[in-house]
Amino acid sequence: MNLAIAYINPAALIERCETTGVRVASGEPEYEDGAVLPEGPWWPLTPELAGILKPTARTADSTLVELVRLPDGPPPSSLAALSDPLGDPDAVHLGQAASPAKALTTTPNYQDGRCIGLHIDNWDKLDHQAKHTGRRRLCINLGPGTRYLLLGDTDIQTICRTVHNDPVNRYPHTDDLRTYIASGHQLSVYRLRLEPGEGYIAPTELLPHDGSTEGQPQPSTATFWLGHWPRGVLPSVV
Repeated sequence: MNLAIAYINPAALIERCETTGVRVASGEPEYEDGAVLPEGPWWPLTPELAGILKPTARTADSTLVELVRLPDGPPPSSLAALSDPLGDPDAVHLGQAASPAKALTTTPNYQDGRCIGLHIDNWDKLDHQAKHTGRRRLCINLGPGTRYLLLGDTDIQTICRTVHNDPVNRYPHTDDLRTYIASGHQLSVYRLRLEPGEGYIAPTELLPHDGSTEGQPQPSTATFWLGHWPRGVLPSVV
């Protein structure tokens, strides 16, 4: 499955999106050895690449990336209640995560605090064959700073099939992504800018991803939910 980003105005997507390759962390105190990181420099998204990212008629809602903003009107009674009208009564609020300014990636492990780089979520505990059916993650940037969503262009099902001869009963993992890159395979990473009040709905169980505040002078806090949402439940920013 290709990375697919919903948009109406290609110029709006191009204005907030850049791309680069990846590298593997080694001997860097702030990162796990083997972590997959954006290599840099970042290059502007071209119209040709924007066309490749456009969803097709076969793109399932569960695999789609949407860049969204908070809806107009009165705010919800609490952050946890923001997803209540979005169409999944079983959606789960995961809480908040504060990210420092100028961080290439933002997700730490919880043993020693080192960052894990691009990774795959596993909240739904799905095997290789079902991985594309997982819940999508809704994230809203609470500010005060700008942040980015980082997305790899190759899904973990494809990666798992590449690095394992017997993928059928496996549970795809970030280690599969690391093996894939360490073996010499290529991955393009897209960086999507999110201002305060903006966010995304994305299949983070399926696509390599992380947050970033690289180059941003202010920290930001993100808040997260998981749910099975149809496309278009929040206004698009592109």
